[in-house]
Amino acid sequence: MMNLPNKLTIIRVLLIPFFVFFLLVPVAGDASRYIALVVFIAASLTDLADGKIARKYNLVTNFGKFMDPLADKLLVCSALICFVEMDLLPAWIVIIIISREFIISGFRLIASDNGVVIAASYWGKFKTTSQMIMIVLLIAQIPGTVFDILEQLFIYIALILTVVSLIDYLIKNKDVLKQ
Repeated sequence: MMNLPNKLTIIRVLLIPFFVFFLLVPVAGDASRYIALVVFIAASLTDLADGKIARKYNLVTNFGKFMDPLADKLLVCSALICFVEMDLLPAWIVIIIISREFIISGFRLIASDNGVVIAASYWGKFKTTSQMIMIVLLIAQIPGTVFDILEQLFIYIALILTVVSLIDYLIKNKDVLKQ
């Protein structure tokens, strides 16, 4: 039987097509963008909730270990790819961010095959937080100079933290490649 954290992870994956639809198809004019924003925030909150519940009640499963990070990557990558389509982000930034995710996933797979579990680092958590803020700002498209500056600032903060977290991850776990 599936536990609550795993159900929340599945809900997050199921929300992605709705998020993409409302972000890309203006069926309700500007309201579509705000629906996409609400769906994205709801999906992001399921990520926060499933992790807390799984750890608090010792409901960590192999399914959750696999699907939770995959669901996160699908949600974020979906948003980033949509932003290229919408001309809100240059493709090169999205390629760097998505490449980092593939590199880390491959690295974790190698580590797992060698019986090594690699925990998430603080840099990775900062990277994720900055990406979520960037995505919310880009979806919201709040007019005004301050918000334009914040959008640009968080695009580059997310990009820098993506690279820094990758380098940190590779340096800390370089022995995995030697095995």
